[in-house]
Amino acid sequence: MSLVKPAHTISTYQHRRKRLADWMRSQGGGIAVIPTGHSPLRSGHTPYPFRFDSQFYYLTGFTEPEAWLVLVATDTVTHSVLFCREKDPQTEIWEGLCWGPNAAREAFGLDEAQDIASLDTWISKHLTGKGNLFLPLSRCAIADLPAQATRWLASARQQARGKQDVPLRWIDLTTELSHHRLIKDAEEIGTMREAARIAAIGHCQAMRATRPGLTERALEAELLAVFLRAGAQSVAYETIVATGANACILHHRAGHSVIGDQDLILIDAGCELDGYASDITRTFPASGQFTGFQATLYDIVLAAQQAAIEQTRPGMTFNDGHDAAIKVLTQGLIDVGFLSGDLDGNIEQGSYQRFYMHRTGHWLGLDVHDVGPYRHIDGGNVADKEEDPPWRLLEPGMVLTIEPGLYVRPADDIDPRAWDIGIRIEDDALITPSGCELLTRDVPVDRQSIEQIMRDGGPGFTQAPGP
Repeated sequence: MSLVKPAHTISTYQHRRKRLADWMRSQGGGIAVIPTGHSPLRSGHTPYPFRFDSQFYYLTGFTEPEAWLVLVATDTVTHSVLFCREKDPQTEIWEGLCWGPNAAREAFGLDEAQDIASLDTWISKHLTGKGNLFLPLSRCAIADLPAQATRWLASARQQARGKQDVPLRWIDLTTELSHHRLIKDAEEIGTMREAARIAAIGHCQAMRATRPGLTERALEAELLAVFLRAGAQSVAYETIVATGANACILHHRAGHSVIGDQDLILIDAGCELDGYASDITRTFPASGQFTGFQATLYDIVLAAQQAAIEQTRPGMTFNDGHDAAIKVLTQGLIDVGFLSGDLDGNIEQGSYQRFYMHRTGHWLGLDVHDVGPYRHIDGGNVADKEEDPPWRLLEPGMVLTIEPGLYVRPADDIDPRAWDIGIRIEDDALITPSGCELLTRDVPVDRQSIEQIMRDGGPGFTQAPGP
């Protein structure tokens, strides 16, 4: 494991912990315990590459496995403790340098750091007199965390012997922390801009490299090479490269299918940089030129995306962009004869869902489908309410994707020339005070620009600037 410094300033992580501690105090105070997990085995003695828990990383910047954050928040005290592995020369021979508690405390701005071996003892001792126990119950890297917490509480009660109170209430901190993560700070936005830039270069390279006879995996390799050379640590999710009919499978994984000369190719790919995801989809012709229904349907999807973009601004709801895209897509399907009847009737009946079956976007951040509520939930059980709560209003600092699509499967009532055409166009949008900034528009999106880059090439890979 490499020795990775914090991606953002220490004060940023300290501010995030303080904000969480202030909320904990508003709930009566207590102690929060947040793990990051470990590397599960892929096979035999070979682990999967480790990826830290996003909640833990958001609060610490620490990237090693088998680590825990404990945050104490009482009326008079805020105290952060990192539990991590001790430095071990023998382990470092095999896995590389690690921080160890002493160096990690200073480098990551924690109040205290301890050997992971002391976690259970420390928590059991410090639970007494702390009010509540806060845990990431609904989004946790450790499956048996509730059982482990039960053991801590039992040990604390035994030690207290009735002399001090032990927390009787568990509080799930996931929703509150999700609200914090939904609005990105300046450092997060800077990282996401760079992740978007790198991903855009990869998509452009894939367009330039495309030719009939290549496999989907070959284009995946083009993307991955650019991502890693430009400084990203990994892909943000499993890359989708879908040629021909495969593009009508929403989560098709790049495989050994060979690109045909009349195919459209759908690539949905993004990179992860310092924990933050980019997420781009483009659809383009293997021949280098859109023809017939390819061009017609592509322009409908692009118009739907533009309609959604126009609704992506402060004061609009998360759902307004989706509604705008549905109107354009449905009218387009009527115009080409795939649907009959009037616009409102088709939307009310959901007839468009035969060709468009997903939402138009999702939050983006440390997770590619990032945390944060899509509706305003002001307490209570949503399932008990007669109506769904209102959609969340967009605010500056939010980042979301805008990704309408159309997917035409073979059917007797559809012109065979349109069969197996799958199109999706996706960009990442940052909400600004006056509208939205498309972070990923370094990738061509209109038909003419796509055809030009495939015909003439364009700017090649450029090394990301150094820190």
